[in-house]
Amino acid sequence: MDSKWRLLQVLWEHRTKFVVLMLIVSLVAPQPARAQFGIDWAAIVAAIDSIGSAISNTIAPALRAINSALGTLNNLMSSLEAFFMNIVYPQASINRAQGLVGAIQGLYMQIQGTSQVNVSSATLANPQQLEQLLLSRNPMNVPNVTQSYQTVYQTVPTQQNASPQTRDLVDMNDAAAQDAMKRAIEIDAIADTEMQAANQINSQLAQAAPGTAPMVEAEAAAWLVRANAYTQSALGDVMRLRAVALANSSAQLKFNSNNAAQIRQNALDSMH
Repeated sequence: MDSKWRLLQVLWEHRTKFVVLMLIVSLVAPQPARAQFGIDWAAIVAAIDSIGSAISNTIAPALRAINSALGTLNNLMSSLEAFFMNIVYPQASINRAQGLVGAIQGLYMQIQGTSQVNVSSATLANPQQLEQLLLSRNPMNVPNVTQSYQTVYQTVPTQQNASPQTRDLVDMNDAAAQDAMKRAIEIDAIADTEMQAANQINSQLAQAAPGTAPMVEAEAAAWLVRANAYTQSALGDVMRLRAVALANSSAQLKFNSNNAAQIRQNALDSMH
């Protein structure tokens, strides 16, 4: 009884190996068409053979073809990478371009420093105050220009001291001069802003990867268009000043003509 119990205990401890052994024996040993428990081992073996045949004849070639295609794709990607690194974006050329950007950055800084050199020249108190406003490069000082201008250049003469035509001419001259002075302050401030933008764009170009450099260049082109627009605005102010100067010359000729006509009429009246 003890020996049977030990045999059962051993079989239970090695039950997995025992089951595997029984399956192997069942597959290898000749079997009837249908086993004792209704399992068609022949059909199972045939199915396993079919699966193995499918793996060998269909799946394996397909996997080999996929591996071959992946190998070709890897070779193509390696070739493209080498093309971009050696031809399109060679590292040596990128280093030279970044060095050039750094050199241009230095030129920008020199230009900015030169533009900020003090050029004030007035020696008296009132002209100094007006000059400081005009050279301040601060658009917040624009409203203060009129009072300082009138302190230096005086106001429009009163009706008792000048004819209406003369007063109009003086007022127009003062307006054009003040407009130009105020616009000059604004253009100086715009120039400083453009210089800061140029420095920032130049700094970004020095650090930009080849793929992002065109975006920074596009922003630089946009700023160039803006700078040209501001330049055209400054040119418009110059043209307005020139137009006022021509108008003054024309007005002076008209005044002289009117004065000559009046003198001639006075002479004729005195003869009668």
